[in-house]
Amino acid sequence: MSHQSELIEKDINAYLAQHERKDLLRFLTCGSVDDGKSTLIGRLLYDSKLIYEDQLAAIKKDSELHGTTGTDFDPAMLTDGLKAEREQGITIDVAYRYFSTAKRKFIIADTPGHEQYTRNMATGASTCDLAIILIDARHGVVTQTRRHSFIVSLLGIKHVVVAVNKMDLVDFSRETYDQIVSDYTDFSAKLEIPDMTFIPLSALNGDNVVDRSDNTPWYKGSPLLNFLENVPIASDRNLIDLRFPVQYVSRPDLNFRGFSGTVASGTVRTGDELVVLPGGQSSRVKQLFEAGDETNEVPAWRPGTIVLEDEIDISRGDMLVHRHNQPHVGRTFEAMFVWMTDEPLREGGSYLVKHASKTTPAIVSELRYQIDVNTLHRNDAGQLNLNEIGRCVVETAIPIAYDAYKMNRHTGAFILIDRLTNNTVGAGMILEQDPNDGALNTRLHTERHTSAVTPDERIAKLGAKPATIWLTGLTGSGKSTIAYALERRLFDNGILSHVLDGRNARLGLNVDLNFDADDRSENLRRAAEVAKLFNNAGLISICAFLSPSAENRSNARSIVGEDRFIEIHLSAPLETCRDRAADSYAKAESGEIKRFPGVSAEYQAPEAPTITLPTHEIDADTAVDRIMQYLIEKHFIQ
Repeated sequence: MSHQSELIEKDINAYLAQHERKDLLRFLTCGSVDDGKSTLIGRLLYDSKLIYEDQLAAIKKDSELHGTTGTDFDPAMLTDGLKAEREQGITIDVAYRYFSTAKRKFIIADTPGHEQYTRNMATGASTCDLAIILIDARHGVVTQTRRHSFIVSLLGIKHVVVAVNKMDLVDFSRETYDQIVSDYTDFSAKLEIPDMTFIPLSALNGDNVVDRSDNTPWYKGSPLLNFLENVPIASDRNLIDLRFPVQYVSRPDLNFRGFSGTVASGTVRTGDELVVLPGGQSSRVKQLFEAGDETNEVPAWRPGTIVLEDEIDISRGDMLVHRHNQPHVGRTFEAMFVWMTDEPLREGGSYLVKHASKTTPAIVSELRYQIDVNTLHRNDAGQLNLNEIGRCVVETAIPIAYDAYKMNRHTGAFILIDRLTNNTVGAGMILEQDPNDGALNTRLHTERHTSAVTPDERIAKLGAKPATIWLTGLTGSGKSTIAYALERRLFDNGILSHVLDGRNARLGLNVDLNFDADDRSENLRRAAEVAKLFNNAGLISICAFLSPSAENRSNARSIVGEDRFIEIHLSAPLETCRDRAADSYAKAESGEIKRFPGVSAEYQAPEAPTITLPTHEIDADTAVDRIMQYLIEKHFIQ
């Protein structure tokens, strides 16, 4: 490390003191396969003169056998050390490299770009302060770019460098660079990335890596290394909320009982009043120890041992916090998941949750939706497959103390473990709870009761499987007419059902709601919850709601359950509906009725409904015949 050699020679103690005071930046490189992640790291270290001579000689030797650059030096060989990586020319596992400059210490995580190894990328990103997302200038923003960007946002990484690599292969075209910047900016507008920087570079040739390149006179920013040395990260870390997960009870003799662990966030000091969670007992800090020596305080990320004034039953997995700054304590929470195994995540699956220092059995009681990484749309899904991302509800066997991941990465993160194989199958980030959302508070902290009557017993007694038949279409398409005709037909065949009609719901259940987007969403959420309750009682629910939003219908499906939800689109065109409900449409066109789908608001027709009924071509009896036929074919009724 040539930049520090003089100080080492003159005053080794001064060098060590300077090195200890430097802060540490953890960052990762990510992006699609062959975007140049490993090459960038190798070039960064090589141009900074941070590769030892014997390492450099070995890399040059390996480059002759496995290199992909056509030269005697392939920088990617520095991190791609596995035999399979060199044979295939790709990164498979996360490789870590440490280096230091005069200003800062660094730990780099070189993560794989292949979709197959997305779980490895998420693992490498979980402890990082900054992400370098590489984009091949020839290909622009691709699916894996979007996937990794979403994971970076999900993991709360605040600083992102978008490195547009291989600029030498597009003749350092400013137009190409500007187009990629525009495309990525449009996509990332939906993500939570507070600090984003774009740098054009050529990792292979070193343009804008360590030194500014003459090939990009139009780029006025700093080269990559200079940016990494100066990006501010001190304010990113949680230094306020004390969270001390107990890892070990220290009893070297009869006279000493301390609680050892690492301070996850905040600072603990002698005399502090602490509360033990989830139990709730309190005491004060009598003594503190760090590395065997007594001290007055232990800051964040440092290991320590706490001795309390009172004898309190505390064991591994408990958490010590300040009395007036406590996390949530409960058995139920919502989280975003990155699924990491071939066996899909399904609702009701039983796992172990590893959260901080506590491990407890848990079930994933509900899969709310899956995220499409290309569009960031929420899609209904009955399961999460390998490398997919979704929102779930988790219920643990015993209470845990947790924060939202956005507030505290250490107490807001957890992993799911397969109870049979002991393999890690998923990584979760706990979502923030809105303190003003009374419904959410009730849901997360209210125990669920279960019936003594099983679903199979209800089916045997009532002679039908429960289902929710969701009729959607424009006003005038015939939703209520068909709903009540279907109810009559089912009743005549000895099958119990009920109709939940949109107009009737507005007169009672949803009388407090208006017709703006938020109230429409709540209107349908309540309807779906009612339908689910009737399904759980063994009945068929027939819901006749305009439900103009595809997202709201998808949310209704996730509430009811994929296996019970039957979406039926009444596809009568606007002209026909206007003739049938002339009064309503006239009021909408005059402005008397606002936000009216088909006139002053959008109606999003289902893209792939279970059944499409052209109610401008068939009568109600024929429509009911088709629904009955489907119910019989799918064994909902006999």
